[in-house]
Amino acid sequence: MFVIGTAGHVDHGKSSLVQRLTGIDPDRFKEEKQRGMTIDLGFAWFGLPNGDEVSVIDVPGHEKFVNNMLAGVGGIDLALIVISAEESVMPQTREHLQILNLLGVNRGIVALTKTDLVESDWVELVKSEVIEELSGTSLKNADIVPVSSVTGFGIIDLVSVIETEIESTEPKVDLGRPRLPIDRSFTISGFGTVVTGTLVEGQLKVGQEIELYPSGLKGRIRGLQSHTNKEDVVFPGTRVAANISGIDHSDIKRGDVLSLPSLLISSEAFDVRLQVLDDCPYDLKHDSNVTLYTGSREVGARLRLLEGNSVSKGDSTWAQIKPTYPIPVLKGDFFVIRSNTETLGGGVVVDIQSRRHKRRSLSIIKKLEILKDGSLGEILLNMIEANQPLEFSSLENSLLLSRTELSNAIAELVTKDKLFVTENDIERGYIFTKLGWESTNMKIMETLTGFHSEFPLREGIQREDLRIQVSLDIGPFNHVVSELSKSNLLVENGSVITSVNHEVVLDDKSKLESADFINKLSVSPFSPPTDSVLHEDVVNYLTNRGEVVNVGQGIVFLASAFDEMLLYVKFTIEDKGEVTVGDVRTRFDTSRKYVLAFMEYLDQQQITRRVGDSRILR
Repeated sequence: MFVIGTAGHVDHGKSSLVQRLTGIDPDRFKEEKQRGMTIDLGFAWFGLPNGDEVSVIDVPGHEKFVNNMLAGVGGIDLALIVISAEESVMPQTREHLQILNLLGVNRGIVALTKTDLVESDWVELVKSEVIEELSGTSLKNADIVPVSSVTGFGIIDLVSVIETEIESTEPKVDLGRPRLPIDRSFTISGFGTVVTGTLVEGQLKVGQEIELYPSGLKGRIRGLQSHTNKEDVVFPGTRVAANISGIDHSDIKRGDVLSLPSLLISSEAFDVRLQVLDDCPYDLKHDSNVTLYTGSREVGARLRLLEGNSVSKGDSTWAQIKPTYPIPVLKGDFFVIRSNTETLGGGVVVDIQSRRHKRRSLSIIKKLEILKDGSLGEILLNMIEANQPLEFSSLENSLLLSRTELSNAIAELVTKDKLFVTENDIERGYIFTKLGWESTNMKIMETLTGFHSEFPLREGIQREDLRIQVSLDIGPFNHVVSELSKSNLLVENGSVITSVNHEVVLDDKSKLESADFINKLSVSPFSPPTDSVLHEDVVNYLTNRGEVVNVGQGIVFLASAFDEMLLYVKFTIEDKGEVTVGDVRTRFDTSRKYVLAFMEYLDQQQITRRVGDSRILR
């Protein structure tokens, strides 16, 4: 299925022509019929002689409603530019042509309407003016078809030209990642919330869970229609009405995007190639406020110029756009910017996960040029280098590529030793550039070496402390540590990580101190001294070697004494069903201080559990 969008000046006969082609009046509102002027988007459809079905989006031609026009032309395959033979090219004709050019619409037909009201010589003169106006635009090769919606003159010819254009139009690609930019939302009694839009890049199915972006609201598709026909599945390039449950109509706005859960990224700022119109009324300034249009969305935004303080009419530049709230866009999406009253320019999105750049930076400009015009491999390397490590899903949600195409491109770069993927799993691992992977490894090993040098008596560094020092999120950190462990570069021991060649060895002084400490503990093993000045790292060393047990509160038992006390606790509970602090204190002729610390340690280790004044085994 294909979508045609009208364009043209107010009162040039767009809606009348649509009604003549389709038999459907696209003006939906009473006010539109009373005023004879389209205010909002209208929708219709008709069949071509070859059997293809075509959707038609009729847009307003009045300058006050350019925002509505922009909401309707984002996903069209073919532009139907309507120009009155009475008036020829008018201001909104020009603005609509500029907008179509900025949005990358390069297939179009001109319908020269109201030919029944003028002489044939006049029609030829107007055709010459139209040809001149189209030159230099993306629609310079558009056919011009004189018609009359009143008499029917030229309608058959127009349908034939439409059919020829549609037959040579590539079908919309199915990337398995559906996006439905919403242009209408309403409720139907007995059905609930309904949204409409032009589906791109993937299929939607009845019963699917969906998510609205950027709000994050989730629901489910109850039903689908296209041209009033019920469908179980709808495909890219289709005008769709989706009945959804779980989301109230009042929570949906024009410009929201319906897609699958967790599939899209809402961007806080994105880099673009901006083309300023030749008749832009003024130079565009850095950090100026504009109105941004992309998909069916209209949102305020700040324009950051990356190459200078201003850009003149007719010029192009690299820029960054920061909308007033995060919105879902993809690399390759087109956009338009306007002031309150006039179209200023537009272009294409290059990077959706951009940071605030240093302005006038040659390296930033080079990177953006590669992202726009480079090979797929160059684009991937730049994207990963800027935000590594990345997950496959993050790349997939940023690029207009199929999963297979993206996976194959990454695999090729891995083979060429330009990328590294953890777990050897492209779709589940973390993706680094080869240099980024080596740098991360080096940073971890240097951090470990430094830690061992500073704390030679410690077995290793706490896992979380190492993660924080190397500035990695938990997911990629765990993958990196696992890879280094498999490569025998480090050892994971519970929550402690150590270099594979690290060995804790006491120096002579520490050996003497630890021997003296052990002797003191053995004098009164169940009431050990608590005034030792032995360094904490030496105590930990003895603990790790199994010579002592540190139960906390400054109390350290010889391992043999601790084991004897533990054995008594277990046997007593097995014999009597419980044990008390008093039982242990009496048995080992010690004070309550030591027994309480010992029993609380057993509770912490989940060996025992306190019940009232007694303990039982867990």
